[in-house]
Amino acid sequence: MAKMLNAFFVFTVEDEKFLPTPAPLISGGMLKDLNATSTKRENRSVVTEFIFTGFSCYPDLQIPLFVVFSIMYLAILAGNIIIVTTIRRDSSLHIPMYFFLSVLSSSEMCYTLVIIPNMLVNLLREKATISFIACAIQMYTFLGFGGTNCLLLTVMGYDRYVSICRPLHYPVVMNQRLCTELVVFSATTGFLFSVFDSVFIFTLPFCGPNKINHFFCDLAPLLELACARNYVAEIVLFLLCILVIFVSFFLVLLSYLFILNTILKIPTTDGKRKAFSTCASHLIVVVVHFGCASIIYLRPQSRYTLNEDIFISVTYTLVTPLLNPVVYSLRNKDVQVALKKSLGRSTCTQKI
Repeated sequence: MAKMLNAFFVFTVEDEKFLPTPAPLISGGMLKDLNATSTKRENRSVVTEFIFTGFSCYPDLQIPLFVVFSIMYLAILAGNIIIVTTIRRDSSLHIPMYFFLSVLSSSEMCYTLVIIPNMLVNLLREKATISFIACAIQMYTFLGFGGTNCLLLTVMGYDRYVSICRPLHYPVVMNQRLCTELVVFSATTGFLFSVFDSVFIFTLPFCGPNKINHFFCDLAPLLELACARNYVAEIVLFLLCILVIFVSFFLVLLSYLFILNTILKIPTTDGKRKAFSTCASHLIVVVVHFGCASIIYLRPQSRYTLNEDIFISVTYTLVTPLLNPVVYSLRNKDVQVALKKSLGRSTCTQKI
């Protein structure tokens, strides 16, 4: 038995010498390719933060711009807060027109809060940076409130149409329930479109450079930084912008065509003037708001220029929110009377 085991072990050991050597799983050429690929991936590092270069071209103007923009931002907050407070305190303004105006003023304050404070801080910093996640949040909230404002202006146009063209049906049609539903619809739709835009943008690969030629995270500057182009996503983004901006403006324009037709049928000049005065403030805000939005978002990306876009962006992020309280307070007699009442009450309270 022992002899047989010894013979077996001798055979197996000697036999192993003749077994074929296993071939390597990866050849030398494949190893070189893998090493080159890994090196490229290391060089194409993922962007974790962005740098704003919007005002870096004007280093001598950054302090004056900070002062001017700070004053404008304080005026925006003060003006919109006064409008919201006045409408809530005065019972004569508890009608759909001023309900929508108070919601628009609140939305404008949130709209500017997303961009302006961060822009003011960056004007005082040597390197204006923002993290990848913060950039996504900023763009999502900015586009959400921007879309909400577009739809609210459309709703306000419909309100003016019902008030002038169907005055007898106005209290029944524009009831509190419908007004609340229209506001909820505007906010929900605006932020729903913002979700689509943000997902399309931030699922693109960003591997450097990370300098945004703007002072906040917007669609066109971020598309320029993407490493790969997704043309389907860009077409969808453009269609969404058309749907929100162009369709909203078209509905406002349609409302005012019916309003104009009705005003022209009014026999007296005073009647025409009174009817048109209720729409003039809204019409001014609509023209400025949709005009700036159309220039920025409804044009080919090849026509993107830094200086023009910064000027227009400052207009619709600072001038338009400031224009709302100024226009509605100066041109609206009801708001002026309510403001005088509020000032009179506060003066009497201080004397007492």
